[in-house]
Amino acid sequence: MTQVRWLDEREQRAWRSLMAMQEGLTEFVDRQLRHRCGLSNADYQVLAHLSEAPDPLRSYELGRLLHWEKSRLSQHLTRMEKRGLVRRERCDTDQRGSVIAITAEGTKLIEAAAPQHVSDIREIVIDHLTSEELDALTTISAKVNARLAAQDGD
Repeated sequence: MTQVRWLDEREQRAWRSLMAMQEGLTEFVDRQLRHRCGLSNADYQVLAHLSEAPDPLRSYELGRLLHWEKSRLSQHLTRMEKRGLVRRERCDTDQRGSVIAITAEGTKLIEAAAPQHVSDIREIVIDHLTSEELDALTTISAKVNARLAAQDGD
């Protein structure tokens, strides 16, 4: 068994600060979206990906973009389908499969939500960071995301 490398005070402060920021941002975004347009952050993410895609997406493609497991995606899409935000359609290239398409109602909601969402993100994060801090945030995120992707491959 290897010796545990406990976090020192500085490392622990950085880690806890990151966790608090992540939880706070997630809560803030979810609260704002629910209050303003009745969408959860998860709804918004699904609709954003579907609205940005040139064509409807296969479930596995959407799941990969969202980093969600198949069961979570399926359950969430079922709820969104019942609300008229997305629909499942037969895949033209594979009749056994289906694609996920955004509905007119889903498009209307994402188009209404996006400008305020971007404004909220600017207000709470982007506009309070210097250019150098934004670059550092991007670099740090890329490093962590690369490590996470490597772990997924293991």
